[in-house]
Amino acid sequence: MSITLYGIPNCDTVKKARTWLDAQGFAYTFHDYKKQGADPARIAGWIAQAGLDKVVNRAGTTYRKLDDSQKEALAGNGAPAVLAENASVIKRPIVEYPGGLLVGFKEAEWAAALKG
Repeated sequence: MSITLYGIPNCDTVKKARTWLDAQGFAYTFHDYKKQGADPARIAGWIAQAGLDKVVNRAGTTYRKLDDSQKEALAGNGAPAVLAENASVIKRPIVEYPGGLLVGFKEAEWAAALKG
């Protein structure tokens, strides 16, 4: 199974997700937003699949630091570009796997999706 985990290495939730994947014996590719950036087209796909509210992390400090025009763009068609420029505003982690997408880390949800 081809699994790609998107996130930031120092994020506690990403660390938990990586530890879980390793413990379950899943091989995966890690995409580091800080080093590899975030692709607006891929982000648009995530939004189409999971919904904007699930993909955007409004609880973080990076979101609160966005100016009003960026927050306004997030509400519309400009969301992928704003998220690509501010990858810390993307909910972490995001996992692409054959046939699906996981946003955030919930062990039971991941087990059902990846072991199912």
